[in-house]
Amino acid sequence: MLLHSRIEGEGKPLVIIHGFLGMSDNWKTLGTQFANEGFQVHALDLRNHGKSFHSEDFSYDIMVEDVKQYCDYHKLADISIIGHSMGGKVAMLLATTYPELVSKLIVADIGPKYYAPHHQTILAALNAVDFSKKPSRGEVEEIVSGYIKDFGTRQFLLKNLYWAAPEQLAFRFNLKVFNEKIETIGTALPFENIFYKEALFLRGDKSDYILDSDFETIYHHFPKSKIETIKNAGHWLHAENPIDFFNYVIDFIK
Repeated sequence: MLLHSRIEGEGKPLVIIHGFLGMSDNWKTLGTQFANEGFQVHALDLRNHGKSFHSEDFSYDIMVEDVKQYCDYHKLADISIIGHSMGGKVAMLLATTYPELVSKLIVADIGPKYYAPHHQTILAALNAVDFSKKPSRGEVEEIVSGYIKDFGTRQFLLKNLYWAAPEQLAFRFNLKVFNEKIETIGTALPFENIFYKEALFLRGDKSDYILDSDFETIYHHFPKSKIETIKNAGHWLHAENPIDFFNYVIDFIK
């Protein structure tokens, strides 16, 4: 089964991997900007996300094999790869497993360390929606807003709503598997995995995902890495400060 993707532009391949509960559409605007700079942009939907297939199997090893299979199918070589959050973990594992495939690695607001489960409120909000009652978009938003006060986070999640049938909304992602496998998301990069080529780590100045105390671990796995902080941005740094995000990335991959 091949991952769904949005492909745009011509030139050197740039693969973009979204975070947990995200999808390729979240990267539409930035994807076009990178394409305009002479890159062929492949924005992927990981398994159990977006328009890609659903599967009971869900782990970083499996997601890496999905991306590798995708690159082989499209004959992509010497790729630059951007991964945000969970997608950053996939990108790190891909780069350290198949270093010959990746020329430059960009990781957005995630480190190689273990992260304790912290999506409980989001999962509670999503699980509170009973689609058998055929709720409208407005009703789904009302249910979710009872759990999630932040407007941006709600909009991000509700982008996953679609009409599965006339008058029947559903989420695109595989919520059942996420409920069962949520521990997977926080898994650390294996200690022995090292990538000796260039890497760029970007963190939001309002985010606590990459702390100063994490730098040592990052340099252990990625000795040639640069770590930069994006101003006025939290965890969704590419959405909150897309101009600085774009500039850091384009300077790094050009």
